[in-house]
Amino acid sequence: MPPRKPTGWKPRTLPHATPSASNGKVSLRPADRAIGVFDSGIGGLTVLRALVEELPNEDFIYLGDTARLPYGTKTDEVIIRYSRENTEFLLAKGIKMLVVACNTSSAVALEAIARDTTIPVIGVIEPGARAVVKASRTGKIGVIATEATVASGAYTRTIQSLRPRAEIYTRACPLLVPLVEEGWTDNDVAERTVSYYLESLKQSGIDALLLGCTHYPLLIAMFERVLGPEVKVVDSATATAAAVRERLRALKLARRATQGTRSFFVTESPERFVRVGRRFFGPQVESAVRIER
Repeated sequence: MPPRKPTGWKPRTLPHATPSASNGKVSLRPADRAIGVFDSGIGGLTVLRALVEELPNEDFIYLGDTARLPYGTKTDEVIIRYSRENTEFLLAKGIKMLVVACNTSSAVALEAIARDTTIPVIGVIEPGARAVVKASRTGKIGVIATEATVASGAYTRTIQSLRPRAEIYTRACPLLVPLVEEGWTDNDVAERTVSYYLESLKQSGIDALLLGCTHYPLLIAMFERVLGPEVKVVDSATATAAAVRERLRALKLARRATQGTRSFFVTESPERFVRVGRRFFGPQVESAVRIER
């Protein structure tokens, strides 16, 4: 049974003429429109960083739902509602494509969002799953993520659809997100926490680990140190950026400008977003606009 739509919710279609992200003028060319990216907070900036590296000519509009994070501990109904509201905001900006950078939203709400919009929608689950399947030699694959992402089974189902005989070992790692946001990515506390979470996966003999949360790439050096060189650590952000590039080319929506722009919106505390966001994205996070819910 499909998820129930919240009262008063209506899917929005892409307008025929909308302001472009770069100059505020009306643009009739779909290729000149921005790509929308949303996350439950700050972690999706790792996906945005990979997108910008892959597609420097594109305009991006990023929405971090910082007032309502984390999504990983919320019910499916709430995650779907929040994800739809984020989508509505970005569609109102006239975007040409939507990237759901949040693993939890991708796992729980992607199908509902894609069904109710007319623009291409790409999540992080399938690209990440394809990348880790390619990286694994033995088919013994580990996945670490939030509680909701693990509970959804989305990564397990997608990996098994690509490699039916794969052995998949999942682990929820709720303490890693606050560690990353505090900047504790290379100290004894971080190493002990990572070691604790990864011990059972090491014992299972995995040869590839998929990072199923947008915060985790900031700990990639720690993961590699704890797991050793025999385990390939896969970041879904890079795979997602490549998938977006290919979809743009296939749909002839790639922008040909010399340099794209980035706009940041949040639902709470722009100051904290800028301060912490620079750990994820760099000094380009100069400011963010707060929107009301």
